[in-house]
Amino acid sequence: MEITAKPQKRGKRILRVVLAVAGALLLALVILLLALWHNEIRTLAGMTLLRERDDAHLDGAVYYMDVKGGFYLDEFVAQGGVSSDAELIGFITEHITKGLIPMHISESDIACSSFTAVTEAGERLFARNYDFSKTNTCVVRTQANKGRHASISTVDLQFLGIDVDGDVEGLADRITCLAVPYIPLDGINDAGVACGIYMTYQGAENEPTNQNTDKPDLTSTTLLRLILDYADNVEQAVEIASSYDLHDSAKTSYHYMVADATGKSAVLEWVNGTDETDNDGGQRRLVVTYHDDDSHIGQAEADSDVQWVTNFILQPDYYTSEKDKKGLDRYQRIGQELAKTKGVVADEEAAMDILAIVGRRSWNNDDSNSCTVHSVVYDLTNKTALWIPNEHYGEEDATYRFSLK
Repeated sequence: MEITAKPQKRGKRILRVVLAVAGALLLALVILLLALWHNEIRTLAGMTLLRERDDAHLDGAVYYMDVKGGFYLDEFVAQGGVSSDAELIGFITEHITKGLIPMHISESDIACSSFTAVTEAGERLFARNYDFSKTNTCVVRTQANKGRHASISTVDLQFLGIDVDGDVEGLADRITCLAVPYIPLDGINDAGVACGIYMTYQGAENEPTNQNTDKPDLTSTTLLRLILDYADNVEQAVEIASSYDLHDSAKTSYHYMVADATGKSAVLEWVNGTDETDNDGGQRRLVVTYHDDDSHIGQAEADSDVQWVTNFILQPDYYTSEKDKKGLDRYQRIGQELAKTKGVVADEEAAMDILAIVGRRSWNNDDSNSCTVHSVVYDLTNKTALWIPNEHYGEEDATYRFSLK
């Protein structure tokens, strides 16, 4: 009995030691993960699926993510931004995914529409259609952080390499989605500033803007990110845009529209000469067209107190032919709708009705984009968003409302 008991006791002691060491190592690992990724873990835990895909209607899935913490934007600004998609990927990989998940930003040809309006109650609106092809989207909320604004924005997950024909599956996909704050397409902040980005197809081969002065650098979507986080009004948004060299993403060109709760809006464009000669992105300079100083654009614009934009440069004499103005048909139709009431709409739903008129599934497409991926009306007065995916206008189960209050 004694001969066999001693080895058993020793075995139990060894097992207890092994378990204690394993427990300590596991605890240390948990502490390390929490130290490195406490905000990221909280963010991923709250990522939710709002709407499942419907391939028959070219609907991708819709997700919602409430981003915790500052997502390293302070560090991004402190290093002077980035001058290319590759540098942005490097920054995101190093800071957000800790080098564990390889990432990339995809190229695309997108066609979009936006306009500002005012409701009969005096609320200021910013409306936007994002036209593309079937893709997954994510509505992203960020927190007010260290002197920065909270925001709600929309992201196309295809730009992060998420399969358009599949859902966000597995830990790798979810970690990849932590990069969404850096690739917004449109959004609103808690100061009532909204902004959107739209392709312009400038030059002979869609030449991207690529300024190279002594200013710090931003890519297309990171400029929008800084506007959402730091701008209190349109003038501050313009100041941000003026303070950086712009390096367009995805090997093409863009312009922006920004608006605030006072009713002021502006279109931001980077141009040099005409469309035929504008083939050196390094020579472009920022031109700002305000809503109350746009009579040089045309009579319709002069007669209106609101603005609208699609996918061509607004500056007069930039094009030799109107056929080169991508999205001109949508631009004219939106202008006609706004002119009926001089830019006044009944409410958010009425603004959404105008977006529905130029939705890609029903519109006589002038480009290769087959659907409107999302439509959103940002209420700049009340800091809210009326958001509808994939042209499911008027459908209660596809109508989402978000608020920054």
